[in-house]
Amino acid sequence: LTYDFCIHPIRQVLLFFVFLGGSLVCSEPWRYSVSEEMEIGSFIANVVKDTGLGVEDLVARGARVIFDDHKPYLQLDQQTGNLLLNEQLDREALCHLTEPCILHFQVLFENPLQFFRAELWVNDINDHTPAFLDKHILLKISEGTAPGASFPMDSAQDLDVGKNGVQNYTLSPNPYFHLKLQDSDDGRKYPELFLDQSLDREKESEFTLIVTALDGGSPSRSGTTLVRILVFDINDNAPEFERSVYEVQVPENSSLDSLVVRVSATDLDAGIYGELSYSFSHVSRDIRKTFEIHPISGEIRLKALLDFELIQSFTINIQATDGGSLSGKSAVLVQVVDVNDNPPEIVMTSLTSPIPENSSPEMVVAIFSVRDQDSGDNGRMVCSIQDDLPFLLKPTFKNFYTLVAGLPLDRESQAEYNITITVTDLGTPRLKTQHNITVTVSDVNDNNNSPALHIGSVSATDRDSGANAQVTYSLLPPADPQLPLASLVSINADNGQLFALRSLDYEALQAFEFGVRAADRGSPALSSQARVRVLVLDDNDNAPFVLYPPQNGSAPCTELVPRAAEAGYLVTKVVAVDGDSGQNAWLSYQLLKATEPGLFGVWAHNGEVRTARLLSERDAVKHRLVVLVKDNGEPPRSASVTLHVLLVDGFSQPYLPLPEVAAAEARADPLTVYLVVALASVSSLFLFSVLVFVAVRLCRRSRAASAGRCSGPEGHFPGHLVDVSGAGTLSQSYQYEVCLRGGSGTSEFKFLKPAIPNVSPPEGKMEESHTFLNGFEFI
Repeated sequence: LTYDFCIHPIRQVLLFFVFLGGSLVCSEPWRYSVSEEMEIGSFIANVVKDTGLGVEDLVARGARVIFDDHKPYLQLDQQTGNLLLNEQLDREALCHLTEPCILHFQVLFENPLQFFRAELWVNDINDHTPAFLDKHILLKISEGTAPGASFPMDSAQDLDVGKNGVQNYTLSPNPYFHLKLQDSDDGRKYPELFLDQSLDREKESEFTLIVTALDGGSPSRSGTTLVRILVFDINDNAPEFERSVYEVQVPENSSLDSLVVRVSATDLDAGIYGELSYSFSHVSRDIRKTFEIHPISGEIRLKALLDFELIQSFTINIQATDGGSLSGKSAVLVQVVDVNDNPPEIVMTSLTSPIPENSSPEMVVAIFSVRDQDSGDNGRMVCSIQDDLPFLLKPTFKNFYTLVAGLPLDRESQAEYNITITVTDLGTPRLKTQHNITVTVSDVNDNNNSPALHIGSVSATDRDSGANAQVTYSLLPPADPQLPLASLVSINADNGQLFALRSLDYEALQAFEFGVRAADRGSPALSSQARVRVLVLDDNDNAPFVLYPPQNGSAPCTELVPRAAEAGYLVTKVVAVDGDSGQNAWLSYQLLKATEPGLFGVWAHNGEVRTARLLSERDAVKHRLVVLVKDNGEPPRSASVTLHVLLVDGFSQPYLPLPEVAAAEARADPLTVYLVVALASVSSLFLFSVLVFVAVRLCRRSRAASAGRCSGPEGHFPGHLVDVSGAGTLSQSYQYEVCLRGGSGTSEFKFLKPAIPNVSPPEGKMEESHTFLNGFEFI
């Protein structure tokens, strides 16, 4: 056993990329060789030694051996890294006459994904004996045949190749003939008898020769055939075919007994010397098993089914022999035409399910390979999945594909995906194969606050002692009867801790206020109040919603683009909104899929779809674009919209939609009307708000200029969150009106007098407050 593998510098680069989590395919394949018929379990090579990895990496990284035809010729011992023969190999069954006989396979490491190419060379042994297809050969020769005439014979067949195939022929001693080796068109050698002296039918009308075929093996094997020579009267004209070469094409799905071609030859002689018989001339066993020729009519017909995937062409040497044993030669070149008779095959290598909903993009969900045994367009394949899935297919190595996460997942929106992998060839008719897999999404804690979340605390102290200093807390009835305070928050009566009773939705309620009362247990009970303002922070819990084109399940909206459009021509504009606020509502647009990449582009910030280059007559008429709308939240959420673009020669030509499209557009008319009315209402409301705002600002500015001083608003307003001091004392409630002095160059503050104090502050506090307030002007 011998094998070659990548040189050490390549192995060091490979290991570097493996440690970085990437994948690399070795540019030079490993090469191993094995003799056919070796015992099962024979050692081939050691993968650990070739890759430079440790034995523990085989199990940890899911190492396996995959042949191109998916048959288990070798097995990988994951405990030692040895490649062992899994079955006895028959080179003739695997490769027929092809030399060298190479089986291609890959050593696959799943985590991280990595491929090593390898070849298994199956060496021939001399296990077949040469054999003539005909054990008895009848050769009729005219006595008038001149010395030096040649008589070709069918070559012996040997399934072995190379030096183990037929190498030489010998002829039994005789005074009339000697034997020479000739080269056929397909490179094989065949024996040919040459006449040394004229025959005399009156002296010897019949005799027998023995031809022996020898191969080059050690020890050599041999096979014989008996040649019977009949000498008859002279025939001076040999048959001649109409063509020296017949070329025909036969579909591989032709039925048995189908006519391939009819050959014809003529002979100028008369009588028995002009009667022709057609036959094959030194052809292989495969040709005799596949074709038959009628000796009288010259029709060549199929006697076995053709298979383009096994043999693509045949060269059939034919001869026409007259009654005097003179023959003419010709050849029939049969080209087997491939038909699309093999559907694509899908072989799953690995599948990861479930996957967490916070999986990063490009996470590998599944690995699989595809194969089609046809050729040309019949063997070219297109692999796809449904368009409405957050997954993408990516080709990796040869016919291997990976299914990766393409968009963020949300288990709360969809917990399971049924993915149909469809592989379609490009033959006629097109054949396809589908494979269904189910990927479930596991949950992670990614939603807003849970019920009973502690959102803050209030604290009050009482200078009394005993029961008079025991403080209890309670919520005051909300000033707004529409506010369901009892279902939003609760307070612990003993320690003043505040809890959210349910999840808060920023889009429904951005902020709310409520009052807290602290009361002691004295008699009479004394109490104080504070106002608490809760601000709800926005979370990115709303995906973008596309307004245009409308996504109402009706027929798609088709955009018309003239073929004379310049680069940068505005095709349409995608309009989307987001229910969140701030950066969670900042939207960006990108082109996710296109029928013809590079023809259209999407502006990232405004959603405008424009042509990226000049249009040409070679561009398809219909185009399908998938635009992705993504917000700026963390994690980002997205939505996609499908656009249909139709290229026309000019807007003057009529555009008639398909009947089903027209019906769907008719059904979509009410929604379009609603959308237009909604947009007009929002625009009017916005314009009215701007006018009111400008009027109020101008009014305030004129009042300030006329009064020359600050004037407070007509009504009082409550303060924001009560500031709890370091001592934890909940003091009395105050309401202040604050504004900047109009026309003051120093922009000093003026505080209005406090309103409705509940409890007088302690004397020490009063003194401190007087000292503190001396620097301000009260009115």
